[in-house]
Amino acid sequence: METLQNHIGGRWKEPTGEDVITVVNPATEEAVAHFRAGSPADVDHAVAAARAAQREWAALTVARRVERVHAWADTIAAHTAELAELECREMGKPVGIGRTFVEGAVAGLKAAADQALTYPFSETVTGPGPAGERTDIVRHPLGVTAVITPWNFPVAMVLGALGPLLAAGNTVVVKPSERSPLSTVRLFELADSVGLPPGVLNLVLGDGRTGAALTEHEDVRLVHFTGSVGAGRAVGTATGHRLSRSVLELGGKDPVVIDAGVDPVATAQAVAFGAFINTGQICTSMERIYVHERIADAFVEALVDAAGTFTIGDGLDPATVLGPLVDARQRDTVRRHVEDAVTKGATVRAGGTVPSERPGHFYPATVLTGVDDTMLVMTEETFGPVAPVSVVSSFEEGLARAAASRYGLAATVYTDDPEHIAAAAHLPVGVVWVNQWQGGGPERLYEPARDSGMGATGSRAAYDAATRPAAVHIAAAAPAAAL
Repeated sequence: METLQNHIGGRWKEPTGEDVITVVNPATEEAVAHFRAGSPADVDHAVAAARAAQREWAALTVARRVERVHAWADTIAAHTAELAELECREMGKPVGIGRTFVEGAVAGLKAAADQALTYPFSETVTGPGPAGERTDIVRHPLGVTAVITPWNFPVAMVLGALGPLLAAGNTVVVKPSERSPLSTVRLFELADSVGLPPGVLNLVLGDGRTGAALTEHEDVRLVHFTGSVGAGRAVGTATGHRLSRSVLELGGKDPVVIDAGVDPVATAQAVAFGAFINTGQICTSMERIYVHERIADAFVEALVDAAGTFTIGDGLDPATVLGPLVDARQRDTVRRHVEDAVTKGATVRAGGTVPSERPGHFYPATVLTGVDDTMLVMTEETFGPVAPVSVVSSFEEGLARAAASRYGLAATVYTDDPEHIAAAAHLPVGVVWVNQWQGGGPERLYEPARDSGMGATGSRAAYDAATRPAAVHIAAAAPAAAL
C-alpha cells in the first residue's frame, strides 16, 4: 500500500498531522494508499514556500510562464492512461471515461494558459483630462493562491483551476480531496519532471481541517474551491473575514426541460448519458427531468432501455460503463433519496436496488417516475445515477419548475422552438445548454447562481479573478522647477 506525502518547495515531505487517512478502491473495498493528514504547520510551510517563489515566478515574461505550463501539460498528456487508472483506483471512474476527461483537462489547461498571451495585463485608457495625460491600468498577480478540489474529477478540477492562476504569475497551494489524492500526487511528480521552479506549485494532503487551515491563512489571497454548499459557505466566511477573494463552485441540482417537438428516443439517450455518466457524480449531472406530456411515455420507455445499457463493474474492465460510487457514505445518500421517493409515491422503472452479489459501492442506473417536489430526489443533490422524471403540461411549466430550486449551476433544454430557446436563456443558472449537454469552448465564462456558488470563472473572468488592477495616472509633464 502506497504512502503519500506532501510536496512543498519542490520537495516531498511527510505530513505532520496525527490522523492517518486511508484511500480505498470503491470497486473492491481494498485499501490502496494511506497518508497522514496535513497539519496547520504543513500549511504554513507550503504557503511560505509559495510566497518565497512568487516574486521570481511573476518576474518571468508571460510567454515564459505559458511555455512552462505547456511543458507540464504535454507531460501530463503522455501519461493519460496512467492517470485514468489512478482515478479509477481512487474513486471508481471507468478508465475509458477517465482518459476522455484527462485529455479534455489537458486541452483546457493549454487553452486557459494561452489566453494569458492576449489578456490585457497592461492597457492605457484615455479620459477628458489635458492633452498628454494618460492612465495605465496594470493588473498584478495576487500572490499566493489556494486550490481545493473535490473527489469526483481529481485531474480535471486541478488543471481547470491552475492555468490562469499560474500564467498570471501567482503561486499555488493545492489541497485535493482526501478521498482521491493519488492522481493529484502523480500530477506533482510530473511537474517535477519538467522543472517548474520550486514553490510555484505546492501540495498539502488532508481532510477538511487541513482545508480550513489553508482557507484561513492570512497570506492566501484567493481560494478557488469546488465542493459542497456547506464547505463553500465556510470558505466564503473565512476569506471574507480577511478581505481576500474566493471563487466557489458548489452543489447543483441541474434540471432538464424537454419540449414536445423533439425526438423522444434520441433525447432519452442523451439524457441517460447526462444523468448516469461517471455514476452521476458530476456537479452538472442531470438530476431533475421535466418532460412534456405529449412525448412522456415514449421518452420514459427509451430512458429505461438506455439505463439497461449502463453495465456495472470495476472501471478497469473495458466493458464497464457504470463504475461504483466513491464510498459507502455516498451510496447511502443515493439509496436514501430513492427510498424517500418510493415511500412518497414514486415508481421505480429501472434499477433502484443495491447489488448484493459483489463487493464495492455500486448502485445501478435508476429511473423514477411519478416524482414531485416533496421528494429529496427532486430537491437535494443526489450525486448518483438516478434520473427522476416529472411530466409537465407545457414547456413553460417545465421552465418554471426548473427555476424553482435553491441551486443554480446549470440547466439543459431540448427544443427547436426559437421562442422557447429565448425563454430558457433567463433560467437563474450559470450555464444553459440547448440541445447538447456540456457544450461550449474555451472562451466560455459564467458565474453560478444561488447556492451553487459565486465568482465568475472561465476565459477572461478567470484572469480578472487571478489579478488585481491598479491605476497609474501620468500627468503631461512634471511641475516646473521654482526659480
